[in-house]
Amino acid sequence: MTWLVIAATLAWVWLTFCHGDFFVAGPELSRVRPTATPPVCIVVPARDEAGTIEPVIASLLAQDYAGPSRVVLVDDNSTDGTGALARALPDPACRLTVLTGVARPPGWAGKLWAVHQGVAAGTEELVLLTDADIVHEPSHLATLVAGMERTGAAMVSEMVRLNCSSLAERALVPAFVYFFCMLYPFAWVNDPRRSTAAAAGGTVLIRRQALARIGGIAAIKGALIDDVTLARAVKRTAPIWLGHTSEARSIRPYPDFADIWRMIARSAYVQLGYSPLLLLGTVLGMGFLFLVPVLGIATTGAEGFAGMVLRGSGFLLMVSSFAPAAKRYGFGPRIGLLAGLCLPLVALFYLAATIGAAIDHYRGRGVVWKNRAYTEGAA
Repeated sequence: MTWLVIAATLAWVWLTFCHGDFFVAGPELSRVRPTATPPVCIVVPARDEAGTIEPVIASLLAQDYAGPSRVVLVDDNSTDGTGALARALPDPACRLTVLTGVARPPGWAGKLWAVHQGVAAGTEELVLLTDADIVHEPSHLATLVAGMERTGAAMVSEMVRLNCSSLAERALVPAFVYFFCMLYPFAWVNDPRRSTAAAAGGTVLIRRQALARIGGIAAIKGALIDDVTLARAVKRTAPIWLGHTSEARSIRPYPDFADIWRMIARSAYVQLGYSPLLLLGTVLGMGFLFLVPVLGIATTGAEGFAGMVLRGSGFLLMVSSFAPAAKRYGFGPRIGLLAGLCLPLVALFYLAATIGAAIDHYRGRGVVWKNRAYTEGAA
């Protein structure tokens, strides 16, 4: 048995017991009502979202929240009638405002420019930032406000349930959440003593005062990974909270493996700061964590029973750590076990997409999203 296999096993022991319980199924906010109900402005940036905008806005207008709330949809130069579809929705209480976004200034990411316009359109104490593909249960806004009240956080964010119905989604989407949690252990994000900061852009409730304290959305205007960048800025001055939720889900489909490849590649090399050294470290690190344990069970040696156990322990810890993510997406024990066994192959897919993103960057293609290309570095 090689020292490399032993080192990988020890790495998985550390990840399992010392890395912020990254693989656990929680935390999740309790579905309770807040004692105080401050006014909330819900900001939805949307660009060419005709396929999802109607159920999304309808779910936001149907929120069972005792305090005042309104929805500001910023139609970011859509060409598919997104704004018109939203305006046609029933809104007897006149709580929906549809803004037509103005031209994006230099240096701004498209989504953040739209968010900036939506935030500037209100003065409410709380701002809920959500995406144009997220459908919310009627109790969700109240749960978020109660969670902010209970945790004392200046910003509360949740990883919504992602669409997971096609073969490609079932094979790859649970691992997206798993890798995100490994990169940003939620327990560390929620610990004000640690510097780890992250958010999930589908649901971000933030105090307007906290947003103003960091300089508003303009402070992160060029960020292509806007949620994590916002979380880092806020956590420098106030506590934040990040968890999972069963009260919001994405309805954006990723029917094919190529669709998920593009979703990963959109932000993978940006996440690495366009650094070749970090890319090399990622390749070596992913290979060490997810491929070396396979080597440990595929090779034989004369170490005896203790050696066999040590050789297989890293692989066993890796597979079992994936079980909560598989269960969250409705996988039974057998399918969950199969998904865990396939985790090295899934890791190779994510790694290949990251390398592909780097190749596109050096070919001058940059990041392309919603028919916009970004070739500059991340802000």
